[in-house]
Amino acid sequence: MKSIIKLYMLIFVSIISLNSFAGDKDFQGVIVYNITYPESNLDAQTMAMMPTTMKMTVKGTMNKVEISMAMGTTIMIFDAATDKGTTLMQMMGQKFAIPMDKESIEEEAKNIDSVNVQITDETKDIVGYSCKKAVVTSIIDGKKYELIAWFTEELGDGSTNASNPLYEDIKGVLMEFSTIESGMTMKMEVVKVEKKKVSEKEFEIPEGYKEITTDQLQNMFGGGY
Repeated sequence: MKSIIKLYMLIFVSIISLNSFAGDKDFQGVIVYNITYPESNLDAQTMAMMPTTMKMTVKGTMNKVEISMAMGTTIMIFDAATDKGTTLMQMMGQKFAIPMDKESIEEEAKNIDSVNVQITDETKDIVGYSCKKAVVTSIIDGKKYELIAWFTEELGDGSTNASNPLYEDIKGVLMEFSTIESGMTMKMEVVKVEKKKVSEKEFEIPEGYKEITTDQLQNMFGGGY
């Protein structure tokens, strides 16, 4: 059980950095990502408990990311205009709210160093949008990685990428990309884009959540690893 919770916490940390560049001010609607774990050494039982989809709702500078996992649901609401937001977690019958700001996001990404982005001439179509290929080379936890990202300029200029050290130089909405946390790779690929009007109520914080810090959550469910 402890190992499962630890993996969930790693996903939570990864989502923090992902949420900072999700969507764009020019796009309003819903983007759905498929989640895979390339070259993972997780056993079949653990893999069955990992999330496989991520739903992102976007309006203006506001975005909401929803991920359902076997042990609960994680929702992140973030405003790129203020660099502030809240992570809502339902886990084992309890509800938690973790405040976020630019400083806390940068703190979670401190393991990333020496980032180099090369935009290539290669293109491909992802759910009807023309995407450019970027090769991102970085040092993460002291190990060198080469990540491939595909992005489109048809949904916006990627202005909210600025909060993410891996992809801040990419001027477009990320359609296929990876993130690495403690050696585990999570790959995200868009499978659906739905342009539609979004209500302001989508970004309201519901009642019944207890506010805690990331460290408190780790100590409660991850043993302070």
